[in-house]
Amino acid sequence: MTEPSRRGVLGLGLMAAAVTSCGTGRPAPATAPHPSPDTAGASPQRAGVKADEKPEQSLPGAADWEITNPGPAGAIEGFADRVSVLPGEPVGLHVSTPAAAFTVTAYRIGWYGGARARQVWRREHVPGTKQPAPHVDGATRTVLTGWQQTLAVDTAGWPEGAYLLRLDVEDGSGQRYVPLTVRSAITAGKTVVMAAPATWQAYNEWGGYSLYNGPTGGLATRSLKVTFDRPYEYDHGAGLFLVYEAPLVSLAERLGLPLAYTTGIDVAREPGLLHGAAAVLSLGHDEYWSPEQRANVVAARDAGTNLAILGANCCFRRVRFEPTELGPDRTVVCYKDAWAQDPGHRAGAPATTDFRVGPGADPESAMLGVIYDGYPVDAPYVVGSPDHWAFEGTGVTAGASFPHLVGVEYDKVETAFPTPRPIEVIAHSPVVCEGRRSHADTAYYTIPSGAGVFATGTMRWVETLDAHGPGGTSADHGVDARAGDLVRKVTENVLRTFAAGPAGHTRPAQDNLGAVYGVQ
Repeated sequence: MTEPSRRGVLGLGLMAAAVTSCGTGRPAPATAPHPSPDTAGASPQRAGVKADEKPEQSLPGAADWEITNPGPAGAIEGFADRVSVLPGEPVGLHVSTPAAAFTVTAYRIGWYGGARARQVWRREHVPGTKQPAPHVDGATRTVLTGWQQTLAVDTAGWPEGAYLLRLDVEDGSGQRYVPLTVRSAITAGKTVVMAAPATWQAYNEWGGYSLYNGPTGGLATRSLKVTFDRPYEYDHGAGLFLVYEAPLVSLAERLGLPLAYTTGIDVAREPGLLHGAAAVLSLGHDEYWSPEQRANVVAARDAGTNLAILGANCCFRRVRFEPTELGPDRTVVCYKDAWAQDPGHRAGAPATTDFRVGPGADPESAMLGVIYDGYPVDAPYVVGSPDHWAFEGTGVTAGASFPHLVGVEYDKVETAFPTPRPIEVIAHSPVVCEGRRSHADTAYYTIPSGAGVFATGTMRWVETLDAHGPGGTSADHGVDARAGDLVRKVTENVLRTFAAGPAGHTRPAQDNLGAVYGVQ
């Protein structure tokens, strides 16, 4: 579930029909080898210097990294054969274009004196090939491309981080992005930025199908499995990254915090990856998790790693990853209400449906403190506890209101579901969702390990980091610079506090559910 963003890339309102709209309801009963680097043709051109020579923030930024001429459909598009690589590992690009040649430029997203990206690598004059039209698997309605690899990119010397590889047709007829994470092998002592490509792929309608929609625009013809072996349709190929993740990456890098980068898929695959991490960040739209990812994040929390949920509707869908011919974990499986038809489940795998429902119900609130409550809403964000450390330096008072900051999905504290205690509700925002009155909650809880868990309760949080204008517009949901200032400062407070170690040792939660909800 999501909404049109300030970049106008999503427009997925009809997808809400595939999920519970307003109301949580009640608790339910209880690898293929990768190619070697492409050495043919001109040597890659690199910009800047190695990461160990200067901090990333001090390197020159690129003013021209954004797509300005996407061109017509099919002008150029592509995908990477891995969602993430370690620095120095090759990644294969599968590109389709009718043009004779194109250029690939790798941009690292961050903070470069105010610029959001810098150029790290470039390859010109790559021969173009028009790849075959996709086909659809009859059983699962999965879009399959079968595209051949166009070139392999050597990531030697690339710093860890979030990347967009931009494809430019050399005759100027079109541009597209391919997202990539250059991941961290070690996260100890660092704040971990955990990208959510499984959620990007769930909403990806390239080829006419997503986990929400098919040709009829609804559940009946949607995919039961979706694959990373296809381009992203939204935001010129960037998926949901630019709206729900890039603003946070930029802010975190501006703060100069020790950062590590990974994806939810890597966290699922590597049980020890988060060992010793200071904090884990779940960004603006992080809906689709595997049980393995959740277990590994919970284990890190229980060992003292802080967790920040900077969105809403997090960890709502339970998924399974399966391989494709290009490698492991290239398919996202989520049968949702049709879980009983899933051959994997019949063979013993957990049901790929909502975490909160059976079989195997495990409501997300046990990890998050809050639980998804509804869609769609557009409401003011209302401060409840202005003296809380998260609001330090904001100057807010009790009842301070920030129009449109709550939306389009929201979370709340709901003790009918498992809820860690002590927990503080620090913003308690009235909402009306399809005629039902409720609240969106920003909440903070701590546990004996010392870990602190902070959840914003609104999906617009990360987007609002980019709200700098004098007044909100329809393009950015009406969120204005005043809300932007609040969100930037609160996020900075949370990131700095969480980077310092287990927040519960210095900032223990003071339970206030009695005052807010009348619950003891």
